[in-house]
Amino acid sequence: MKNLWLFLLPLFFLFSFSKAKHPYHVGSVEINYNARSKSFEITGRFFLDDLENGLGKKYGSSFHFNDEKYKARLNEALEKYCAEYLKLKADGKFLKINYVGYEEDSESVNIYLESETLAAPKKLEAAVSFLYNLFDDQINIVHLIVNGERKSEKLTYPNRYLYRQY
Repeated sequence: MKNLWLFLLPLFFLFSFSKAKHPYHVGSVEINYNARSKSFEITGRFFLDDLENGLGKKYGSSFHFNDEKYKARLNEALEKYCAEYLKLKADGKFLKINYVGYEEDSESVNIYLESETLAAPKKLEAAVSFLYNLFDDQINIVHLIVNGERKSEKLTYPNRYLYRQY
């Protein structure tokens, strides 16, 4: 019986602590120019627990996705958070980015944003630093799509800037 416990005890610790956190801090941001609406449609995808903790650290309050009573506070916090941690510049001009909303499932959150209208840009600059306020190993995979041409880059903390010509 003693040998059985010696075998099971390390497994217990391994499984009980490994479920609490995921080992990587990764998010993705797709910035897609829609020629029909003449605006950028932006989608950010992040782990739900990371985003809750990032908002909590930034605003000194607790936030909980998958709980209807937090929805209004989450929308307000996400709008401010996105305005600070995502900047977009097209052909040398900063774009106004509007927060549209968010969608959640059990483990991730999609954030939706849209830029003001503009002609298809020749140069695109982005500053993306989602969750850099929480993790010093955060990686954001950024996809820039203009006229069907997709350019992707991995931004690892503290790097936050991208520049592409089309």
